[in-house]
Amino acid sequence: MTSQHTNGKYEYLAENPNFKSMPIIISLIIGAFFAVLNETLLNIALTTLMGEFQITLPTVQWMATGFMLVMGIIIPASAMLMQWFSTRQLFIGTMIIFTVGTTICAIAPNFSILLVGRLIQAVGTGLLLPIISNVFLLIFPPERRGKVMGFMGLVLLFAPAIGPTLSGIIVEHLGWRYLFIVVIPFALLSIFLAYKYVVNVFEVTKPKIDIISLVYSTIGFGGTVYGFSSAGDLENGFLDPAAYIPIVVGLIALLLFALRQFKLDEPIMNLRAFAFPMFTHGIILVLFVLMAMFASEIILPLYMQGPLALSPSTAGLVLLPGSILSGLMSPVMGALFDKFGPKVMMIPATLILSGTMFMMSSRLSLDTPVWFVIAGFILLMVSVSAIMMPAQTNALNQLPKQLYPHGTAIVTTLQPVAGAIGVSIFVSIMSARQENILNQSATPTDPISINEAMIDGMELVYFIAFIMAGIAFIMSLFVYRAQTREMNE
Repeated sequence: MTSQHTNGKYEYLAENPNFKSMPIIISLIIGAFFAVLNETLLNIALTTLMGEFQITLPTVQWMATGFMLVMGIIIPASAMLMQWFSTRQLFIGTMIIFTVGTTICAIAPNFSILLVGRLIQAVGTGLLLPIISNVFLLIFPPERRGKVMGFMGLVLLFAPAIGPTLSGIIVEHLGWRYLFIVVIPFALLSIFLAYKYVVNVFEVTKPKIDIISLVYSTIGFGGTVYGFSSAGDLENGFLDPAAYIPIVVGLIALLLFALRQFKLDEPIMNLRAFAFPMFTHGIILVLFVLMAMFASEIILPLYMQGPLALSPSTAGLVLLPGSILSGLMSPVMGALFDKFGPKVMMIPATLILSGTMFMMSSRLSLDTPVWFVIAGFILLMVSVSAIMMPAQTNALNQLPKQLYPHGTAIVTTLQPVAGAIGVSIFVSIMSARQENILNQSATPTDPISINEAMIDGMELVYFIAFIMAGIAFIMSLFVYRAQTREMNE
């Protein structure tokens, strides 16, 4: 049932003075935090798993590629599932799926079982974020959403930041199985709290399930994510059939999926959300910012462990302050959004982001001081926290309530897709630039020449990220505080 029905005269549950929202927020955030943490918790243990199970790097990479692939497939179906099950049923069911997957990983006797558990985890993780975002949209009125959605920003930025550091400590002192074992108690706690406190806010209408749309969605998002994820690992990149065939098939399927959604009375993912200008504006702006952020997150570790010759652990520590600070600042940014609206925050933040990207595109060298990298990454991540959640919240605020599930599904689907595309394209650009310079070098095998060529490629990537941030800045000039609109407006 909807918040109107559960709430008597109150349009939103949070407006009811007898309603306690904090236990709900805590139970949902705990689940989301450890699900998102789990995404990066395993990255540093991949080498350990290769030795444990005697497998190659392309095989173990399926722990990451498969996870992203399943998320890309399952998230688009979240809008439909939110109309088939109550809030409590769906959240608890999703957390149970995640916990089962985590348990399978913890006791896996071989890599095949470990991968199965990991893919089951991805089903739970993919569904959690759109569910939680939708709950917050339905419980809180627009003028109070910024702060609570800021807690989502904390999860999305802080959890991945501490993942590699926490993973290194656990693997070194306890062993890789404890990467999963330590998560299980918190997942069970989230299930218990949800059973006790989460109320039903979804409207269960049980719309007709269009199987053809699900097939198009699975092939479209799955093929696109797989193709772009594979391109970075293949020798010929996008020219390899293993990369471009899935991408082409995926894009064709996505086109067919989109066209079909407009013909259905009850679409799987209602793309009519894009008819609301601030929603479309906000999503495009977020994607440009995400691409700039992904460029930095993939390039900086390569720069620090390559030309700067820092150890992996030191490189991780260099990035930690920016990631932690951005996560902690996210609720603060949300509260400022509630008070001042999006433009006051997003204009200076996109300007700082643009300046940071330009600075990184022209100041990298073999002897760049570490403090410069730390400062640059802090500026990047804090500016991202001042853009991301305000832009997303403002975008969703303009949608009518019946489009909330579809809006959150669209937002959450596009993020892993943007991640796969961004990382793949930026690595390809950097590698092509490096190879082109080395082909013209008199000493192409000299380590200094290789590092200088890599830096040149990195600076090109940062310049492209600067252009993207500049576009985001121009877009921020035209943002306004969104008001909820109805379908026929």
